[in-house]
Amino acid sequence: MPDDLCKPGQERFVAPPAEPIVIDAVDDSFAPAGFWRTAWLNLRRRPMFLLSSAMILLVILVCLFPGMFTDHSPHACSADNSLLGVSGDHWFGTDVQGCDIFSRTIYGARASVEVGVVTALIVFVVGGILGVAAGFAGGWLDVLISRVSDVFFALPLILAAIVILQMFPERNVWTVVAVLAAFGWPTTARIARSATLSVRNAEFITASRALGASRLRIMVAHVMPNVLGPVIVIATISLGVFIVAEATLSYLGIGLPSTAVSWGIDISSGQNLLRAGDPILLYPAGALALTVLSFMMMGDALRDALDPKARTR
Repeated sequence: MPDDLCKPGQERFVAPPAEPIVIDAVDDSFAPAGFWRTAWLNLRRRPMFLLSSAMILLVILVCLFPGMFTDHSPHACSADNSLLGVSGDHWFGTDVQGCDIFSRTIYGARASVEVGVVTALIVFVVGGILGVAAGFAGGWLDVLISRVSDVFFALPLILAAIVILQMFPERNVWTVVAVLAAFGWPTTARIARSATLSVRNAEFITASRALGASRLRIMVAHVMPNVLGPVIVIATISLGVFIVAEATLSYLGIGLPSTAVSWGIDISSGQNLLRAGDPILLYPAGALALTVLSFMMMGDALRDALDPKARTR
């Protein structure tokens, strides 16, 4: 208030300064979440991911420690116990040879899942590297890898495996894995190539080139981490496909040998009894279906979490 407007002896009143109002404050006391942390936070809120994780964990325990789930040996068969019904000693009954169906279902998971997991890992590594190399290098290498993958991709997986496996009089798990991996990598390579093409000309790649980084360093340190998301998704889904392929080949008698314990072999041996009203093949078939379903659900959950365009906000 001006001095000429103040009365004699009147004190001046000065309002205290107002505190500034903070609008849209951002807490920068912690580092921002990266891509993988964001994906994990998105995954753990999805019921499909939690359910499929529990199912896959159960399958892994069955494969690693089958003795925890049954006391019977899958090879302990007796003709005296042929086609016994469900009982406390034989939860699923017995088959024609007197083998405990429950124990064969438990131990059969090991061969089928082993083929699927090992094949998926080989396809993940080989297909991922070839796809990234083709997409990043371009030129004649891209043309060569693309045309070779087209040739393998044109051959149906099961049909090609049937033809090749008939050439081996003695087959085991590694024979089936090698054949399935030889004809299963083109899909992963195509996905990796497409993802590489989408980031090859990105700004951070151009900045790395400007800083003098070599092509190998750029591909390993910058391109591959951005390609891992879609490749992991297709590898997870392919794992279920390879498990079904092994069961199909064993069902046809050209996969694992008849002495092995596999879901496909048990389904083949139980098909003749289905018309007689003895549905013993439903137990290994059900275990196969649930296992494949769990990996398919995991693949769908990973796809929604790792694909930014598919995330729901």
